[in-house]
Amino acid sequence: MKHAVVIGAGFGGLALAIRLQSAGVPTTVVEARDRPGGRAYVWEKDGFTFDAGPTVITDPDCLKALWALSGRDMAEDVELVPVSPFYRLTWPDGTVFDYTNDDATLAAEIARLNAADVAGYRRFLDYAAGVYREGYVKLGAVPFLDFASMLKAAPALARYQAWRSVYSVVSGFVKDEKLRQALSFHTLLVGGNPMTTSAIYALIHKLERDGGVWFAKGGTNRLVAGMVRHFERIGGTLKLGDPVVEIESEGERVTGVRTASGWRADADAVASNADIVHSYRDLLSHRRGAAEARRLQKKRFSPSLFLVHFGVRGTFPELPHHMILFGPRYRGLLDEIYRGDALPEDFSLYLHHPSATDPGMAPAGHSTFYALAPVGHLGRLRIDWDAEGPRLADRILDEVARRIGVPDLKERIVTRFHYAPPDFARDLNAHLGSAFSLEPVLTQSAWFRTHNRDDVVLNLYFVGAGTHPGAGIPGVVASAKATAALMLADFRRA
Repeated sequence: MKHAVVIGAGFGGLALAIRLQSAGVPTTVVEARDRPGGRAYVWEKDGFTFDAGPTVITDPDCLKALWALSGRDMAEDVELVPVSPFYRLTWPDGTVFDYTNDDATLAAEIARLNAADVAGYRRFLDYAAGVYREGYVKLGAVPFLDFASMLKAAPALARYQAWRSVYSVVSGFVKDEKLRQALSFHTLLVGGNPMTTSAIYALIHKLERDGGVWFAKGGTNRLVAGMVRHFERIGGTLKLGDPVVEIESEGERVTGVRTASGWRADADAVASNADIVHSYRDLLSHRRGAAEARRLQKKRFSPSLFLVHFGVRGTFPELPHHMILFGPRYRGLLDEIYRGDALPEDFSLYLHHPSATDPGMAPAGHSTFYALAPVGHLGRLRIDWDAEGPRLADRILDEVARRIGVPDLKERIVTRFHYAPPDFARDLNAHLGSAFSLEPVLTQSAWFRTHNRDDVVLNLYFVGAGTHPGAGIPGVVASAKATAALMLADFRRA
């Protein structure tokens, strides 16, 4: 009987482990941290629950499929609650735009910005449906192991002008600048610059329109906990708090893993959900590791994030679950985040208010929030985060207070802390503190991304944001489907 080891209990690692275990392959997941989740970690402080990472759940069907593999129902372990509006978008001049999948409501919101863009939006939605079909349904869970597979996909990608940016394509359909921002910001949720990320990523819009936007009751980490519960129910093993320090190899194959405690496990296959540079450079004992790490380090990595978590006295029923607080600049700010070497003076923020949907995320009469600002990764933004972090956190809180109309917000704070690029590097071994691994530009997508199976060490596999198709919950869950299919086929041939 074949045995697999998965390094890392993030969404990708757990989804892969569930697929393997459901297929009868005994699977062990080894996680460095004290809790599963990876970027979807959780903190519980002073009665507040703070999600560390992804909070926008789309395409719930891709998650439900993990339970269905063994004839179970995800609802046994996870309660998903719909979020409406999906996002409330605001601008410094007071403009507000509620983004939803209700056609009549959305048409009215668009018309308030520019009535002429209602028809353009409908054409954009048709375009998004096309790239969703070609880029996600057909190719999202297909591993690109050779350039021929890329060439086979090229005609469809060319038909949708994949070489253009999301912002460029959106601008061809709608004329209002605020609406262009509203329809292109989604790439930031997977680490991509709307000005440079391939137009294929417009599929995110269709994904949301069809599947909705959801929140796991109790926080995103309750979804992680549900995945763990199901994985262990079907016989899987999870080992926590013991980082893998070596992927052992013999000849041209990996043979197992060794952890910091000295524990080791033999394996017929190893799959890494850890950072791709860390996996090759620091873990893989095979000579392939150092060479591939050097190659990867020359690539473009997505920015990092700066998050301020805060729990406050009072409830705010007028504030929705998700808000995007656009700053005074869009293109200029993005240029500084992705290409600059200094901390911008202004920022755009994502404000997460989970207690709007689930009051249990905070004590009675209180609210839980985090405010997130994209910032340059450690390779570009070389600043003293110990000194700058508290100052940036105060600036962000001041801006949030002003934009949501709660002038005494800081006085209401019961507990707060922030999470900066060095934390991503330390806690997650993320190369350069990147929050999303490789930047999702066309030349780093599909075959150009880290392959789901290594080209040389053929029983070493990858899953998660650094491999195809990329970051975001649907992306890493799709990568698990692609990688599991490869591993199971290879097991059958062995």
